[in-house]
Amino acid sequence: MNSASFTLTSLCNSADLPVHPASQMDGRNDSRITQFILLGLTDHMQLQVPLFFSFLVIYMFTVLGNLGMIILIWTHFQLHTPMYFFLSNLSVIDLCSSTVLAPRMLGSFFAQSKTISYSLCLSQTFSFAVFVTTEVFLLTAMAYDRYVAICSPLLYSTVMTKRVCMQLVVGSYIGGLLNSLTHTCGLLELPFCGPNVINHYFCDIPPLLQLACSDTHRNETLLLAFSAVIALFTLFVITASYALILSVILKIQSDDGRKKTFHTCASHLTAITIFFGSLIFSYTQPSSTYSTEQEKVSAVFYTLLVPMLNPLIYSLRNKEVRSSFRRTFRVRELFH
Repeated sequence: MNSASFTLTSLCNSADLPVHPASQMDGRNDSRITQFILLGLTDHMQLQVPLFFSFLVIYMFTVLGNLGMIILIWTHFQLHTPMYFFLSNLSVIDLCSSTVLAPRMLGSFFAQSKTISYSLCLSQTFSFAVFVTTEVFLLTAMAYDRYVAICSPLLYSTVMTKRVCMQLVVGSYIGGLLNSLTHTCGLLELPFCGPNVINHYFCDIPPLLQLACSDTHRNETLLLAFSAVIALFTLFVITASYALILSVILKIQSDDGRKKTFHTCASHLTAITIFFGSLIFSYTQPSSTYSTEQEKVSAVFYTLLVPMLNPLIYSLRNKEVRSSFRRTFRVRELFH
């Protein structure tokens, strides 16, 4: 067991979760899988090249867009507000989550060997689960921020202090870490003795559970329960926040006032709709109706497209971000 697998095992042990290394499971001497085969998005050779260039462009836009958003927010004082603090952290998460998956997926289009080691597969599962769960909680915190800004504007600076914002972000990361640890430690308990072919482009929890040699009922129950609880909690907070926001918007007398107020939430609503829609579809369907092909299609949205779209959604629809971009280019022109 290499360092990556050892680190995950140590984390599980420190959380008092029983973990049995693959070589010692069930007390049997039969061989255990040391690597998996990731089939990727498709096995049609004629689609390999166009898909490679399509996802290369998507990943390049993801990196440039999110890095640009992070730099822009942290170098412009007028963007040092709670909303943009959350947005900069969202860009960090999108950048990390896409980097966990995209480079290896791009390499697999032309690689003769599509294998990934057991430890790297589990590490990829762990890392991605951390980032995707953290993004769920962070989008929820952003909904609460919009609620306070619109429904209690006079108390906004008092309620959304730096300390509160930091607590919400740190809490989002802790929630992501705990959820990821629970499922990854559960995977470490399972024996994988064959087959080792994963019909996916990354090591996700549902397809891994399908390959386990023992009963996965507890793992599936935990996955469904955690996913449902997180989804219900976050959707309740988001729905409640926007219901109260809508009630305030409807009370505004002027059409321009209503449009301006709603415009401040439109970007966040768009990001939530795309992200939550594809994520809920992937992680709340029972194993009896689980379809790997449907999962891969929905996974493309929340793993690759959403990280690329978020900077575009928030920059194109946000006047402050656009003006900061223009000021940046004006300063460059003066120096040239």
